[in-house]
Amino acid sequence: MLIRNKLILRFTLLVVGIQLCFSIFIYSFQATNREQRFINRLAGKATMTARVLVRHDSLNHELLRTMHRRDLFTVPHEQVSIYGPGQHLIYTSADGLSQKLNSYYLERIRPNRPVQFRDGPLESIGLYYERNGQPYWIFAAGHDDFGHRQLEKLGLILLAANLGALVLIILAGWYFAEESLKPISRIIGQVERITASRLNARVDEGNGTDEIAQLARTFNHMLGGVEQAFESQKSFLSNASHELRTPLASVLGTLETAYTYDTDLAEAKRSISSATEEIKKLIELTNGLLSLAKVTDASLRRDPVRLDECLTQAMTSCQARYPGRALKLHFGLLPPEVEDMFMVRGNAQLLTTALLNLLDNACKYSHQEVQVELGYLSPETVQVRVTDQGIGMEPHELARIYEPLYRAGTDTNAPGYGIGLPMTRKIVLLHGGRIELHSEVNKGTTATVQLPAAEDASR
Repeated sequence: MLIRNKLILRFTLLVVGIQLCFSIFIYSFQATNREQRFINRLAGKATMTARVLVRHDSLNHELLRTMHRRDLFTVPHEQVSIYGPGQHLIYTSADGLSQKLNSYYLERIRPNRPVQFRDGPLESIGLYYERNGQPYWIFAAGHDDFGHRQLEKLGLILLAANLGALVLIILAGWYFAEESLKPISRIIGQVERITASRLNARVDEGNGTDEIAQLARTFNHMLGGVEQAFESQKSFLSNASHELRTPLASVLGTLETAYTYDTDLAEAKRSISSATEEIKKLIELTNGLLSLAKVTDASLRRDPVRLDECLTQAMTSCQARYPGRALKLHFGLLPPEVEDMFMVRGNAQLLTTALLNLLDNACKYSHQEVQVELGYLSPETVQVRVTDQGIGMEPHELARIYEPLYRAGTDTNAPGYGIGLPMTRKIVLLHGGRIELHSEVNKGTTATVQLPAAEDASR
């Protein structure tokens, strides 16, 4: 069901429910009020009859008939019964009236405590009356024709009013839903016009303060991420095709030259050796791209890992790659409450690869000493900081440094394919950590990795 129809239905049910409750209250109040008025009228009639008839300890029937002829407030189907001392029936206005119910309620009547009940269509009241020390019980019954007619009219008026209001409520609900959903319809129309070739388009945020504006901002934020992802994909495909095309073209050119011009074995070996080096570069690039694509498994098994051992192994491998480079390790903050130092949860091989990539970049772009610091940012966070004094990066290069195959810096002769940092960032994020890079041109770069410490390592 459409949201518009749901809103109309819920609005209609809510308002109709409130209206029905209000109508029932009015009808019930009026019915109770009618009943009370009529009972009071019967009580007054019974009291007046008793005062007129029970006089001088005798019943004046002639006076009763005269009173009925002159009484302008005679109750329809009026029936009056009087019980005297000993609870004997001494007077009734209807000979054929059944006294069964009167006799039943006779014992329940107390002074100043009348009882009321229904005898078929008649409403009745019984009250206690005392004259010259003698007790009397008076019952008065009748039918409130006028009151019931008024109550029926009220019921018809309320029914017609509710039916008419139902139509108005449905129209009001439709208008309310239409007006409420109009901004959403506008956003839907704007989003439908956004295609892969128009990802730079944005949704109008309206007044910027209500929930619709929040929805529009969420869409715009999502579109910004999608646009960035598309741009990164385009850049990746462009750089990948370029990086793959270069060694392939070199291999093809070398082999074609060797096939055409090499006449002896020595020249052919030199050509084969050159082609072999290019193929090795191509294999290295392909493996790097495959490794980058694999580091996406959020269900990675996380075992307790000593980060200091991963760092030591990465430094050993980096030292073997750059024999003449000095790598200095020192320790930062070591909280005394942490018993088992540098314990994290994750995959030791991936963490070692991430740290090795940072060290490799530091040694690749710097000929000075590389500083490595291992410590704690807090008892819950282990931190590794790698600082070099190399060529550094411009701010616009830092903004793109995590794009696959993007290479920053001015030293274009340094080997590499721009895969290390994107892979490192994915590994760190996969382990619930964060990575930050700070760099200044010709001053160096500092890479900081923060990982959550293992829960059982700190107390």
